[in-house]
Amino acid sequence: EQARKLREEEETKRERERQKERNRAGKEMMETKRTAEENERKRNIALRKAEKDEEKKAREKIMLKVNADKLERKRRVRPRLSVETESASTSNDVAPLDPKRISMSTSTLVSKAEEMRECLRSLRRNHKNEDSRITRKAFETLLMIVSNAAKKPGEERYRRIRVTNRLFHERVGRYKEGIEFMELCGFKRDEGSEFLSLPNRDLDVNRLRDAAFQLNSAVTNPFFGLFSTEAEDLEH
Repeated sequence: EQARKLREEEETKRERERQKERNRAGKEMMETKRTAEENERKRNIALRKAEKDEEKKAREKIMLKVNADKLERKRRVRPRLSVETESASTSNDVAPLDPKRISMSTSTLVSKAEEMRECLRSLRRNHKNEDSRITRKAFETLLMIVSNAAKKPGEERYRRIRVTNRLFHERVGRYKEGIEFMELCGFKRDEGSEFLSLPNRDLDVNRLRDAAFQLNSAVTNPFFGLFSTEAEDLEH
C-alpha cells in the first residue's frame, strides 16, 4: 500500500512537472507569435513608408521636370519675340509691332507644344501595359525623324517617310498617336500615298525643335505620361 502511494505521489509530481513544461512551451509559443506579428507589423509600416517616399520622390521629379520644361519653353519663346520686335522697330517701312499679335504668336507656340506633349502623354498612357522599352523606342524613333528634319531641312529624304516601312510601322506607325504627332510636326499623307511628307510650305524648323524637346523629355523622364494629371496641376 505504501509503495502504491509513493508511485502515485511520484506520478503526480511528474504530471505537475509536465504541466509546467507545457505551460512554459505555451508561453514561449505565444511570445514567438507575438514577436513575429510585431515584426510583420513593423515590416508593413516600413514598406508603406518606402512606398510613400518613392511616390513623393516621383512627384518631386515631375515638379522639377515641369518647371524645367516651362523655363525652357520661355527661353525659346523670348529670343524669337525679341528678334521679331527688333526687326519691326528697325524697319522704317513697317508699322510698330502690335502687342496683341505678339501675344497671339506666343500663345500659338505654347499651345502647339502642349498639343505635342499631350499627344506623347496619350501614347504612353494608352499603352502603359506594354513593355516600356517599346514606347521608348517609339519616342526615340520620332526624335530621330524630327531631329534629322530640323538639322537638314533642305534634304527631302529626311522629310519623307514610307509608312509601309516595316521598322517604321513596328516602332511608330502602328500607334495612332505616333502618326498624330508627326502631323502636328507638319507631316502630311496625301490620299493614296504611302509616304508621310513634310512639304516646304509646312516646314517650320522651330516647331521641329519644339517637337524634339518634347520627345527628349519623353525619352529621359521615366515618369513621363504616368502622372500627367499631377503634372498638369503643378503647371497651373
